[in-house]
Amino acid sequence: MAWNIVIAGGGFAGSTVARELERILPRQSARLSLVNDVNFALYTPFLPEAAAGTLEPRHVVTPLRDILKRTNLRLGVVDMHDPEAKTVGVTGHSGESETLDYDHLVLAPGSISRSLPIPGLSEHAVGFKSLADAIYLRNHVIETLELANSTEDSALRDKLLTYVFIGGGYSGLEALAELQDFAADAMQHYPSARLHGMRWVLVEAAPMVLPEVDPGLAEYAVRELRGRGIDIKMSTTLEEVTEDSVKISTGESIPTRTVVWTAGVAPHPSLKKLAVPLDERGKVKVDCRLAVEGLEGVWALGDAAAVPDPNGGLCPPTAQHAVRQAPVAAANLAAAIGIGSPREFDYKGNAAFVNLGRYKAVGKIGDRTFRGFPAWWMARTYHMSQIPGLPRKIRAVMDWTASLPFSRDLSEVGSIGRPGRISPDQYERGGSHRPIG
Repeated sequence: MAWNIVIAGGGFAGSTVARELERILPRQSARLSLVNDVNFALYTPFLPEAAAGTLEPRHVVTPLRDILKRTNLRLGVVDMHDPEAKTVGVTGHSGESETLDYDHLVLAPGSISRSLPIPGLSEHAVGFKSLADAIYLRNHVIETLELANSTEDSALRDKLLTYVFIGGGYSGLEALAELQDFAADAMQHYPSARLHGMRWVLVEAAPMVLPEVDPGLAEYAVRELRGRGIDIKMSTTLEEVTEDSVKISTGESIPTRTVVWTAGVAPHPSLKKLAVPLDERGKVKVDCRLAVEGLEGVWALGDAAAVPDPNGGLCPPTAQHAVRQAPVAAANLAAAIGIGSPREFDYKGNAAFVNLGRYKAVGKIGDRTFRGFPAWWMARTYHMSQIPGLPRKIRAVMDWTASLPFSRDLSEVGSIGRPGRISPDQYERGGSHRPIG
């Protein structure tokens, strides 16, 4: 008998589960299907470097077909679930629907940027969760420099050269540090903008950034960023976003055309359409074996699951937890069909690194803390070990090496991927760029 196994999601958690199942299940014992909205796995820790141009964007993703040898890949989203019939519905990119039978279902759809009911947030801010976000931000920063350099309007320059980031966690600090580093290097090519000067602002609701790391390291990160002229406002919340300003809880209105929202993540909304138990945050309820409560043959992990943390509470939505949950889920699924022994998730995260750009980082391994260049080197080494696929490891090293003697590319390629209409009037309007705002 060949078991039908369906995996929803191809990120860190889903793709690692598929690779583990390919390794431990005999070829004829199971039919593996993975449903994902894109045909690649994104290595999210490298998003800031893709945005800053240190890494080629294609080199921070790995085609799923390169790393999955006998898993059937389907592009789409699992948005229907009948646990009694043991079927799921898949909606593809073109709107076509398909029903898949399963004996075991693995839910790992990941997360999206968490949103809050702040006026103007969805209209005027950009997230930092996908490769498209990273590419857009890089192009956007270059375009603001170009426009600021060409205008004589001082007020407009203020708006163009002010960049506001909301959220002081891992992704917020790393994105801010890398993009500020990139813009500072690029300024040599924009003399008028350089004379005016840039302003980079981080707004964090908590009294301290990086709550996941040692307080001493968080303080070091703040000192390092403030030493580079970055304005860090803690115990401050975002009140409103408009086309050319943000209002914060201190009462200050900051003129800006760039607002980056990195204030946490939320489980993928597709989970609400599935017949699975969810907690108050919308995560799937699972036990220490990653089995979904009350449902036979259904498993969940990663950002979408409320996985009990051996240290207490629930596991944070990090890549290092997702890739360690995946072998446990795969082993327990295999044990359920008579192969191997069950396991419990017992990983106690004891390492964390945050890249601050300019060859500096902060990090912690166990009780030992690291900062500056040693932490940056250790973080790079760790990430090199985690990038799936040897070709991507080699390409990343080549990108890093090439960036040492050469300046970063300043080409603004915002029109790539968005072809214009076949009409001469698009050229009269200056092309098909997304407007700044």
